[in-house]
Order: sequence, then C-alpha cells, then structure tokens
Amino acid sequence: MTARLADIAAQAGVSEATVSRVLNGKAGVAAATRQSVLAALDVLGYERPVRLRRSSAGLVGLITPELENPIFPALAQVVVQALTRQGFTPVLATQTPGGSTEDELTEMLVDRGVSGIIYVSGLHADTTADTRRYERLRGQGVPFVLVDGFSPAVAAPFISPDDRAAARLAVTHLVSLGHTRIGLALGPRRFVPVQRKIEGFVRTMAELLTLPAEDVERDLVQHSLYTLEGGQAAASALLDRGCTAVICASDMMALGAIRAVRERDMDVPKDVSVVGFDDSPLIAFTDPPLTTIRKPVHAMGQAAVHTLLEEVAGTPAPHSEFVFLPELVVRGSTASSPGVRPRP
Repeated sequence: MTARLADIAAQAGVSEATVSRVLNGKAGVAAATRQSVLAALDVLGYERPVRLRRSSAGLVGLITPELENPIFPALAQVVVQALTRQGFTPVLATQTPGGSTEDELTEMLVDRGVSGIIYVSGLHADTTADTRRYERLRGQGVPFVLVDGFSPAVAAPFISPDDRAAARLAVTHLVSLGHTRIGLALGPRRFVPVQRKIEGFVRTMAELLTLPAEDVERDLVQHSLYTLEGGQAAASALLDRGCTAVICASDMMALGAIRAVRERDMDVPKDVSVVGFDDSPLIAFTDPPLTTIRKPVHAMGQAAVHTLLEEVAGTPAPHSEFVFLPELVVRGSTASSPGVRPRP
C-alpha cells in the first residue's frame, strides 16, 4: 500500500497524505488536486475505490466507419475521454465489411436508450445516400452530431476540417518547392470531403500555376480507395502522367504512394514528393517521415462532444457547420522538384 501511495503521489505531483485523503473520500482537497490524483490512478492502471467511481449520466454512441485507419482511433480516444470526464459512458460502434451497417448500429444504440450519437464519416458524407434516416432519428428524440461531411438536407450540427484549405496548403507547399506537375489521390467522388479537396486543389493549381481548371481535374486527379493499396494504385496512375509530387487524402494512401514510387526504383523525396492528410499517430516515424496536413482531431472531438451534450441538456446547437483549420506539417517526404530550384 505504501509503495502504491508513493507511485500515485509521484505521478500526480502531490504528497502521499493528499493521495490518502482522496482515496478515503476525505474533505479538504481542492477539486483540481483531487482530479489529478484520480487521473494518476487511471494512468498507473489502479482500480478506483468504489466510493470514487462516478455514476453514469447516460450512454452516448460513437459510430465510426472502421478502426484500421489510425485517425479514427485517435478521434475516438478524444471523444471517449471527453465524454467520460462529463460522466457519460461512451459506446463505440464500428462498421466492418460484411458486418453491421450504420443503420443497424444506430438501431442497436437507440434500443439501448443512448442519450445521443456522434457519427464519424458516416452516410451523411455520401452525397448519394438517403438522408431521411437522420430525420427519422430526430423524430425519435435522439440528439446527434455529424463529423466529417456536410449535407444541407440534414438539420443537425456538423463538425468538419476545412478540406479546401487543406488542399491549398499542400499545393502551395509543393509549388514553393518548384513542383508544377502535382497529382491528387483521393477516395470516391461521391463523398463531400473528396469534393471539397478537389475544389481547393483545382482552384489553387489554377491560381498558382495558371493551369486551366478543367485540365487539372481531368489529368491530375485520381480516385481510388482510402487504403494503402488504393494510394499505391492512384499514385501509380499519377506517376504515369509525369507527376513529380502526389498529394494524398489520407496518410494511409500516402504510404501506398511511397510504395508505388519505390516500385519504380525511384526515391522519396529526391524523385517524387509525397504529402499525406491526417497526421495520424506514428506517421512522423515512417521512412521517410511523412509531410502531411494535420487534421485538428483534438479540437474536432472536443467540439463534437460539447455540441452533443448541449443538445442532450436541452440547449439545441445551431444547425450549421463548425469548420476547423488544418495545419501543414513539413517532414522528410517532400523536397525540391528534380532539377528545379525552389521558389522563395
């Protein structure tokens, strides 16, 4: 017990006596200090005493399309932590190929009496999907927030990264390095984030390189799947068209693009520069470290929880879109275009 108290005290930055008072539920400890001790318990893997366990304020569902792409677990972690701090119990529901659909997961969560649902990259992002499913959910009195993807037909709060700005950041960076033949590899066109990235890409290419917009979209945009293999296939097609740089709509696709370059006995970034999107966990430790557009995951996750809980508390959030700015993170996968001096 003494060793455990010492570990917790060291982790929380307080005295052992303070830890003892918190564990025994005694008064006279500041709220912030008490929270630090509880956090130290969690970090060190100790079980909280029964008297300190917070009763649940209700269940909140989080529906994600998958967990193989590291950005989804990263966002889920932010959401889960924020919900737990507010006393809610998060329920993570993930779609898998051949498994439960978004509608089936929604029905399961509603049957269990969830207080609300957060959807990440769901059918709301698919311009061909029937949005009446969200109207029915609203009719059942279940609050919900939609992340990644916007539909004017759905009366709900949306949380999105600025995909147009993301494309502009990537193109501007590559043009400054002297690249003029830049390709864009992304997912199927029917998704809202894809359409927005294309808009930002085409507009910036036209402005900075004075290229006809229709030529850019026809020759330099390649659709594929949001997977490593999808990125490899898309990048290969763009390399066939003479691209010296490839912007990918996810870090997973960017890793596939690097593989496509190396299959041709070429080097990243000496021969071809590659830019990803997301800044997924561990992506800074790839070979080479990936230049990417950082998605504001923490801010978006916090906003999604805050917005949903306001609705749960009876204060409906505006039925509008909250847009968060991305950030360019330059690492080792981009360099000057071969034989071209970079622009100042």
